[in-house]
Amino acid sequence: MAAFTWYGNQSESESCRFGALAVIFPLIERMNVVRIINQHIPADPQAEFDNGTILSLLMTARLYSPLALRNVAEWARQTGADILWGIPPEKLNDDRLARALDAFFTQRHSILAHLALWVSREFNVPLQQIHYDPTHLLFAGAYENAQPREGVIDRSGKEERIRSDDELAAAHITKGRSTDDAPKGSLMIHAGLCTLVDEFGPLPFFGHTVDGNQNGRTAIDEQLGLIGKHLQLTKMTMISDRGTFSVGHLLRLKAANSWGICSAPWGEFKELFHEHRSRLTWKVANYLSIEQQRRRETGSDLPLEHYELAVLRHRLTDDETKNEIDCRVIFVFSTADQKVVRKQRQKQIDDIREGLEKTQLNVARGGPYSDEESVTRRITRLFGNKDAAKYFSWKMVPLRKREKEKLPPPARGCRQATHRFQFAFDTKALKQDEKDDGYSVIVTTVPQNQGSADTLFSKFKQQNFSENINRGLKGPLAVRPVFLHTPERVEALVFLMIAVLMLYYLLQRLYRQSLPPDATVKEQRTTTRTILQAFSNYTLLIHHTRVGRKVEPTRLSTRQREILQQLGFPTPAQILSQRLPRPPT
Repeated sequence: MAAFTWYGNQSESESCRFGALAVIFPLIERMNVVRIINQHIPADPQAEFDNGTILSLLMTARLYSPLALRNVAEWARQTGADILWGIPPEKLNDDRLARALDAFFTQRHSILAHLALWVSREFNVPLQQIHYDPTHLLFAGAYENAQPREGVIDRSGKEERIRSDDELAAAHITKGRSTDDAPKGSLMIHAGLCTLVDEFGPLPFFGHTVDGNQNGRTAIDEQLGLIGKHLQLTKMTMISDRGTFSVGHLLRLKAANSWGICSAPWGEFKELFHEHRSRLTWKVANYLSIEQQRRRETGSDLPLEHYELAVLRHRLTDDETKNEIDCRVIFVFSTADQKVVRKQRQKQIDDIREGLEKTQLNVARGGPYSDEESVTRRITRLFGNKDAAKYFSWKMVPLRKREKEKLPPPARGCRQATHRFQFAFDTKALKQDEKDDGYSVIVTTVPQNQGSADTLFSKFKQQNFSENINRGLKGPLAVRPVFLHTPERVEALVFLMIAVLMLYYLLQRLYRQSLPPDATVKEQRTTTRTILQAFSNYTLLIHHTRVGRKVEPTRLSTRQREILQQLGFPTPAQILSQRLPRPPT
């Protein structure tokens, strides 16, 4: 029998884009977000809605679709969030949201730590292997009331004291070091994230901010102090990049009965490497990137790269305290890095050589700006901060009278040359530097019986998960779309976003954990983005009656129902039936 489609009368019903709320709301409840926030922020008896409810809704809004505070009310109306949270859209003005952020600021470290510990117990997440990675967050606007703050660690007394929450001012929004995405003079702060990484992927769970002009050593020092105060973790392994490396950091970890795995600046270990190079024993590392694994599995014609490791037992001394610590220095050789370094260096050499040759011709013909002062400025710009500049030397040699007499008449726009420009290239220095191409160094205090160099190197390479999460803080879950008038609100939002990141990655972790052992590789790599997209077209129907709104959930697709069952979450129909009264009879 044929199926027909026909046009019906216009419906009085409205639809709202419930979408990802189908999975975000149940997880917010399971993370106990509202109760934990309310536990730390005293209730205002005159307030119509508690801070936990308001801030959990703001967390959801940021995860659903980053938007400005003034747009949260309209978002809540369009998605049905106002129904779930029981707050009319007109009550979600930006002033109410901002006041909630002000309250959150005073307990930001305690709330974030409490959430982390709750997630650890509720979802069986061991907080023992911590990847730490700081990043900068850029801001626009005149934050005239932003001031340098006292550090987290107060060492003025006999015992160290850790400042946090309302004792610690907001990070100073100020000019920091320029980077690829931060032009000179950019206003910034730095945010560091602590991330667990295991077979189910990454899970950020704690973090901190530092002033825009501070460095990674200060950031990790303060982060470790906050971990000790609020999370009280012991026997943890902290993994970080070379910007955070110092002997003092390793000693502080030892004092906390913990260990470190940290890449270190090559220059600080170059001499040690050359001293022992002939006696080092190299082994090929088991670690391979996903791309290199794919190339081997598919028999690709693309280059097959690998890492080699050599271990040296060593003792480091802190320059300030003169305290010593035993460690293992893991020298790493990468065939891919060697190629990249040489390619980048050669490009710099070619660019500099081309610029010097042009200058040489210009000076020889007496062209514009060929005087000694102008040439010096031009070469300074050409060399810039290029590492390859050290291989070149140059000088302006005055021409003798006889040399000037032999010169042809100057061309139009030129004058008679007075100097000869000469430059030289130090091939010997280049060859010497090439011997270190592809080498790097990792320092660890993890005992030998707790992990081989090969195992620790594999753990260290998981650091790229932290870097990806930091990009998420700037990108999909961006802080920047919100302009806030005070540094305190900026900082509160950053901490709230760290909690959102925890929720975001916890969702995919729950899904992966629930899969059977024989699940496909594709299923095992299911991401939160995929889960949220699966619900993007899910809607509720709203009927307006003379006694109020009637809400009707639509039918779930097969895939949507499978995801909710896999996560152990209730359906939208079950959620709404529990939160809304039955229609009057």
